[in-house]
Amino acid sequence: MSESYVECLVARKSSTVMTFLKVLLIMLTVVFVVIGIPFLPGLVVAAVTGVAAYFVYLNAEVEYEYLYVDKEVSIDKVMAKSRRKKVGNYPIDQMEIMAPLNSHRLDSYRNRNTKTLDYSSGIANQPEKRYMMVCNGDIKLVFEPNEEMIRAIQGVAPRKVFRD
Repeated sequence: MSESYVECLVARKSSTVMTFLKVLLIMLTVVFVVIGIPFLPGLVVAAVTGVAAYFVYLNAEVEYEYLYVDKEVSIDKVMAKSRRKKVGNYPIDQMEIMAPLNSHRLDSYRNRNTKTLDYSSGIANQPEKRYMMVCNGDIKLVFEPNEEMIRAIQGVAPRKVFRD
């Protein structure tokens, strides 16, 4: 029995809105701490903006970890390089097709009203590095595997994986 193990880590592009919001909340927290020293309501507002800044910081820096083990792709979301959340397991035997995002082979799948999950970096490159995997006909998964992961998946399902 041949088991393969491939791991890939992709950083999501940080949006300018989240970066701006993070800086704004940190600045507001500092201002309200300074104001709050003589006035108690300023400390309460500083605590609220500090908690909000923490949660924005967690969601501003996101990485996705793809793990291929034993005919299954597992995806984890790593927030601020400190917290990990499992977002899904996708068995290869339930996969219908996997191809680059701009491939003509995905034309019949684009117009389906299905749930699209984007676990990629969000950056469109030339040539396209993002792939779409359609699972069970009801989930379109956009992710950015490396060459080793593509070869491992293609070894298990050669007629379902395209590289064009």
